[in-house]
Amino acid sequence: GVAGVAQNPAPDTISIIDLAARPPRVAAEIQVPTSVVGPPLSVAITPDGKLALVTANQRVDPNDATKTVPDNRMSVIDLTASPPRVVATLETGAGPAGVSINRAGTLALVAYREAGKVGVFRIRDGKVENVGTVDVGTPASLVSHVAFTPDGRHALVTRNGDHQINVLDVDGERVTRTDRVIGAGRNPYGLVVAPDGHAAVVANIGSGTGDADTVSVIDLSREPWRVVDTVSVGQTPEGIQISPDGRLIAVTVMNGSNKPENSPFRGPGLVKLYRLTGTRLTPAGEARVGTWSQGAAFSRDGRNLLVGNMVERNVQVFAIGENGLRDTGIRIPVNGGSAALRTVEAPAARAGR
Repeated sequence: GVAGVAQNPAPDTISIIDLAARPPRVAAEIQVPTSVVGPPLSVAITPDGKLALVTANQRVDPNDATKTVPDNRMSVIDLTASPPRVVATLETGAGPAGVSINRAGTLALVAYREAGKVGVFRIRDGKVENVGTVDVGTPASLVSHVAFTPDGRHALVTRNGDHQINVLDVDGERVTRTDRVIGAGRNPYGLVVAPDGHAAVVANIGSGTGDADTVSVIDLSREPWRVVDTVSVGQTPEGIQISPDGRLIAVTVMNGSNKPENSPFRGPGLVKLYRLTGTRLTPAGEARVGTWSQGAAFSRDGRNLLVGNMVERNVQVFAIGENGLRDTGIRIPVNGGSAALRTVEAPAARAGR
């Protein structure tokens, strides 16, 4: 229930999980700077499964070990190496947070949470290069995540600080902000786009005051794009992800699990499943998860859902069936709080990762 900076903390790491193994297991773990601050979408994988991008939003203040300051690094990981290794550390704007890669695997966009901007990165021949920035808002807008549409021609940007979502135009490597501003709910944070491009779904994390928060559906099938459905999901929908077939939305709900034990708003962590039919959400199941849980990710075949538990330092594995979610009992241990979680999302993904 109280945020603090660990003294003499162990190095941050990324864990590469082999989903083809039975049960799934950590295939490799390497040191990479990152942060729990920002949406649990601070890692992204290229469609061919060869590279991963990992942002570092905060770091310990070198002048005061009891505080953190904005970081400005993004690591490029070669997943084909054995073991995987960091091949580049790129400078970003202040507080890089959510990161996404287009389906072509040629462009990445990074939300600069402390700068009010989005960074544009070229991906070519196994290398990643910073090619520009887009002004989205002031630093107080807390730009948190950015997600491409499937055709790669647009992107949606959440502004956690002033409750807005911006639409970007993407033309090759030229990215510009449009005039369209979408209002979803209080403090929009994580956002996902349906594989067929007809809708996007955004998690509105609210103000953390114990009230039920929401998830909203944005209709992308007609212009101007607009919110057409909003459902109450409980306290603080931290993580959000969409299944490979676009039919299911998974939401990790803190439900007060991060509050003090004597708080009247404290409850067990939850993951909730919703069916996306057109642009409408209906409940499809829920289950208990750990404490202060963060990211969610579907396996490539959509039969399993993974949830990262921050406090328990593990990844929880669920089976998805006609009756919703079933806890398999599998816990994949990781050497740190699970702060972000992502699988390869494009159809050309490499099996097992």
